[in-house]
Amino acid sequence: AKQIVVRIVACLDRSTCVPQNTKAPLLRHAIANNITATFTSDSFIINKMALHLSINKHLAPEAGQALLIPPGMSGVHVGVPFGPTALNEVGKLNATKVYVMANKSSRPLVEDFVKTLDEKGLLAAPMNCDVSMGGAEDGLLKACNEASAANADCVLTIGGGAVQDAGKFVRLWLSAAADRDGETATATVDGILAAQKRDPMPPLPPQICCPNSFAMAELTHVAGVVTRDNVKKGATHPSMMPNVVIFDTTLARGLPDWVKFGTALRGVEHAIGAICHPNATDDIRARALQGLEFVTRGLKGMVENPDSAEEAQIDCYRGGWMAIRALNTGCYPSIAHLIQNHYSARFNVHQGSCSGILSARILNYHRSKTLLKQISIAQVLDLVIGDRQYALPPAPKLVSDLVATLPGVAKDHADANVDEQMLREFAEYMYNQHGEKLNRLSPKPFCSAEDFLGMLTLPIANF
Repeated sequence: AKQIVVRIVACLDRSTCVPQNTKAPLLRHAIANNITATFTSDSFIINKMALHLSINKHLAPEAGQALLIPPGMSGVHVGVPFGPTALNEVGKLNATKVYVMANKSSRPLVEDFVKTLDEKGLLAAPMNCDVSMGGAEDGLLKACNEASAANADCVLTIGGGAVQDAGKFVRLWLSAAADRDGETATATVDGILAAQKRDPMPPLPPQICCPNSFAMAELTHVAGVVTRDNVKKGATHPSMMPNVVIFDTTLARGLPDWVKFGTALRGVEHAIGAICHPNATDDIRARALQGLEFVTRGLKGMVENPDSAEEAQIDCYRGGWMAIRALNTGCYPSIAHLIQNHYSARFNVHQGSCSGILSARILNYHRSKTLLKQISIAQVLDLVIGDRQYALPPAPKLVSDLVATLPGVAKDHADANVDEQMLREFAEYMYNQHGEKLNRLSPKPFCSAEDFLGMLTLPIANF
């Protein structure tokens, strides 16, 4: 009774589009009257059919701006109970064998829900909790083999980005079963990655994502895995987009600080990456700046009121959503994404801490080429967290100051047990193996491995 349902549609007929400048009042009218609607980058569209967005009532006025539904996704639910919502979505998908994956910290929170699935005859196999931080290979392969053996027809993922990405890989592996002519096969990383290259791509089993943090992997059709030799590999295909997302703040209870604040900081990283990306448009930057404001406000709220932070968590989720959708509109990956993915895989560092260590450094490196964009970033950050009396501080300084307030997030390489020699070897690896891609993504090119090393080792005090 306290929720509003707004039906969101994928509309091909633009004859009913209205101008962008009338979107906000029409949004309020649509929410108030339960009118079917959708959003594109340049229009607000009224129509009759069929995707849906359910949100907690107090989010309604800003929902359309914050929650842009990705192509291929059918349902989004924010600030609602995950259990009954997930059961309802399982029914809509006509799933009969649901394979549940969760990270270990989520197990106590979802055991009753999994028991309900079992009692209804919908559980494909015992809940899998073997996917570790970063999506390590062994846990992923175990999940693929279990889901395949159970003939699962739906994957339900509860947890952070590693679990959400692993669910996409499991779906790829399940969809490849038809190519094996009924023969049992043991999952391998190469076999899973090969499945993304099929043309035409067969339908993938649906995925229902219940995130417990703010990594936003559930809003992309990209997935990553860390191999046994600590190399990050990935897959991407539009069919890998999850079908449904359900964000329930109760799933975040008990999260350690390094996960809660680290994944929220990724939203800041995503926004910065979109704003400064060479391919960004004015529309993308505006969306990312609004996301940056939400995330920063949410982070501040969680720091100041850790025991009563539901509204702050929803701000982090809304802002993270806006930021990742901006980044994925022609700007993925950003330069920070590329560097931090490899740093995380090489040194076994959570990506939130990678952002804590590297975000301000990367931003500072290309500041001379992105100065006007960085001024807009600084204005947003200073509006939310600043207490300046004189000149506006530079964006890298404000990012560094924000990171310094976040519990559990690494601030420098030493916090992650990464020494100077390790950094030198990493710089040589990145420049020699990925130099061309680095310079395609970076607003300011790297001329050598030493150049890259200088960015990595710039003292924080210099910002």
